[in-house]
Amino acid sequence: MEKMDKQYTNHPTSGVKTMRSILKQDNLTVNPKRIRRLMHLMNIRAIYPLKSLSKLGNTPLIKPYLLRGLKITHPNQVWSTDITYIPMKQGFMYLYAVIDVYSRTIIGWSLSNSLQASNGLELIKRCITKHGKTEIVNSDQGSQYTSNTWCNYLASKGIKISMDSKGRCKDNSWIERFWRTIKQEQIYLNPADNGIQLYNDIKKYMQYYNEKRPHQGIKTLIPYQKYSAVA
Repeated sequence: MEKMDKQYTNHPTSGVKTMRSILKQDNLTVNPKRIRRLMHLMNIRAIYPLKSLSKLGNTPLIKPYLLRGLKITHPNQVWSTDITYIPMKQGFMYLYAVIDVYSRTIIGWSLSNSLQASNGLELIKRCITKHGKTEIVNSDQGSQYTSNTWCNYLASKGIKISMDSKGRCKDNSWIERFWRTIKQEQIYLNPADNGIQLYNDIKKYMQYYNEKRPHQGIKTLIPYQKYSAVA
C-alpha cells in the first residue's frame, strides 16, 4: 500500500492497470481486484479528464464547482479540504486537513483511523470556531462531503459549498500539492512507528510549514504571515 501511495502521490492519474504494472516492477504480482479494493481503502481514485459529465447529477447533494475564474483576494474567502492516506511502519491512518487557499495556511487538521463523515465535520467546526467562517468550502465529491450533516451544517452558517468536478485534477490543486509536500518532506522520510509518533511528527511539520517554510505558490512568502497580515 505504501508503494501505491507513493505512485499516486507523484502520479495521480495512476489507475488500476498502472498500479499493477508498477508493483510488477518490484516483483509483486497483485490481481486487479485486490488493487481496486486497496485503492478504495486508501481513498484514492485515478484523476483523468472525463469525456462526459452528464452522469454526475444522480446525487442531489453534489454541488457545482464555484472557483473557476474566481479571484481569490483575502484570507477566509475560500477553504479547501480533503483526506489522504498516511502509511506507518505498521498500519496506516487518515489525515484530514483544511487549507486557506489565499495564504496556503493549514488552518486545521486531524488524524483518524476511519473515513467517517463526522471526522471532517468536527474538523471544519473547529476551524470555524478558531478562525471565523469562510465564504466558500471546496472539497471533492466523496461521501464525507456529500452527506446531509455536512451540507446542512455549512448551509446553516451561510457558507457556500463547492465541489470538484469529477475527474478534474486541478479543481482542488492547493491541498493536493500540500499532500505531496508533506509526504515527500516528512512522511516518507520519517515513517512513524505508531499513531502517537505520527501525530507528533505531523504537528511539528505543520508548524514548520505554516510559520517557517517559504511557499512557491505565494511568491516564497510564509503562509501564516500572509494569512495573519490581513485575516
